[in-house]
Amino acid sequence: TCPQCHRSASLDQRGLRGFQRNRLLEAIVQRYQQGRAAAAAAAKCQLCDRSPPEPAAVLCEQCEVLYCSACQLRCHPARGPFAKHRLVPPPAHPGAPGGGGDGGGGKGAGGGRKLPTCAEHDLENYSMYCVSCRSPVCYQCLEEGKHSKHDVKALGAMWKQHKAQLSQALNGVSDKAKEAKEFLVQLKNLLQQIQENGLDYEACLVAQCDALVDALTRQKAKLLTKVTKEREHKLKVVWDQINHCTLKLRQSTGLMEYCLEVIKENDPSGFLQISDALIKRVQVSQEQWVKGALEPKVSAEFDLTLDSEPLLQSIHQLDFIQMKFPVSVPPVPLLQLEKCCTRNNSVTLAWRMPPLSHNPVEGYILELDDGDGGQFREVYVGKETLCTIDGLHFNSTYNARVKAFNSSGVGPYSKTVILQTSDVAWFTFDPSSAHRDIVLSNDNQTATCNSYDDRVVLGTAAFSKGVHYWELHVDRYDNHPDPAFGIARINVVKDMMLGKDDKAWAMYVDNNRSWFMHCNSHTNRTEGGVSKGATVGVLLDLNKHNLTFYINGQQQGPPAFENIEGVFMPALSLNRNVQVNLQSSPTRP
Repeated sequence: TCPQCHRSASLDQRGLRGFQRNRLLEAIVQRYQQGRAAAAAAAKCQLCDRSPPEPAAVLCEQCEVLYCSACQLRCHPARGPFAKHRLVPPPAHPGAPGGGGDGGGGKGAGGGRKLPTCAEHDLENYSMYCVSCRSPVCYQCLEEGKHSKHDVKALGAMWKQHKAQLSQALNGVSDKAKEAKEFLVQLKNLLQQIQENGLDYEACLVAQCDALVDALTRQKAKLLTKVTKEREHKLKVVWDQINHCTLKLRQSTGLMEYCLEVIKENDPSGFLQISDALIKRVQVSQEQWVKGALEPKVSAEFDLTLDSEPLLQSIHQLDFIQMKFPVSVPPVPLLQLEKCCTRNNSVTLAWRMPPLSHNPVEGYILELDDGDGGQFREVYVGKETLCTIDGLHFNSTYNARVKAFNSSGVGPYSKTVILQTSDVAWFTFDPSSAHRDIVLSNDNQTATCNSYDDRVVLGTAAFSKGVHYWELHVDRYDNHPDPAFGIARINVVKDMMLGKDDKAWAMYVDNNRSWFMHCNSHTNRTEGGVSKGATVGVLLDLNKHNLTFYINGQQQGPPAFENIEGVFMPALSLNRNVQVNLQSSPTRP
């Protein structure tokens, strides 16, 4: 394989000597080695007894001997017959005392260099350039060799053309290298800014946390860790950019220096041997500096804001407001009737304080009766002015009221608003509470899963009273999975089959049989499974506190569970081999 172009080539009887010599690279290497030798090999004293000899200080033109300072005083005093000898500085290159070393032969770049001869015809010089083979050729190659029918051009013209192309490409890399140097300065300044801003933010965070009671100490440490990770992440990103940009810059700089040395050469044939490869390398190097490569990936600012509101709500004894005047209780809140509404067995209430109210409000207390004319009970305490209460009874009338409080006491109640829950329960699958592997479609009425493991999805309605029945249609059933149908509480575990924990009651079924399951206890094995097109019915009777299942209209054993009380939501678990559609008819309380 050629070390220059990395293409494979077949060797003839000459072996490796059959390859064309890269004379241009040889000349550059020779010039580099001569320069190093001239710089490193200073003239040595010729009379020193030390090993190695001391550097020569003077040269006697009459004696033609190099002396160091000590040997000059000892062997060549400036008196007697030596007084008339002329002492001069030593020559720059090693060799004879007169300076006639290899460096004085006069073989410069354009002087005595021997013109290269053809590798195939030793007596012929290169005179043309074969465009097809991309190599210089001699006259005899064109007459009788493999280049006789190829497209050829004048060697000098192609030399100038390729030099111009290389210079043009090199200008682009030079501009990018300049931008890269400026970008490195920008990145280093960015490092300092990130360090300073990170330290400032940490100090601010410590000051905030130190103002809190001992209960906030652990939280303070967690927040400091987040800031430190953010800073380390930003620093790592910037350092990665610096290292990446430095590597690209070093590569581009090395390529530039090499190309500049190549351009200095006056050997057309040698230059044209490698010019195509060099031009491609320079173009590839220029293409590496894509748009956006010289822009920071992160900013020096820290987009972090300490949210202490949740903590202040839980620590009632802590108050940053120092009242300097008597404070009265808050006025009566105003219910915003246009924003109050019901959906299924959920009610949403909204309120606000009257305008021009100067007394501060620390929170609100929302009260609701039992839907049957009973006593009011607290259902919400907090600072929000919008609240939704789920899990109420269907077909019931609820009365709601709200009052505000502050450090001086509790204000008066608002007017009472009457809310009527739905007489029937319309619901779909709930995307907000479903496991992340659950895939919902068809307006959230169709469910499937991305995982081979069972995942849980709940319905959007919650039942606490009455009799409810709903059906689910099996649209797809592959490889005999075990989907589970039933009910669950809102905090059911969603990454395993429904019924394995104590928050769900379910029937899981395969293609032949079904079982009831709660707390991972399997009971009531019943013949009759599901397949594609099957319909599963769930009957929740909260008046009798039991649960019954049906497959294609046939009841699966006796009521599955007894003594079921509380608030429940329709639930389903399935994997990627099942697709289930929730029938669109409402359940009847």
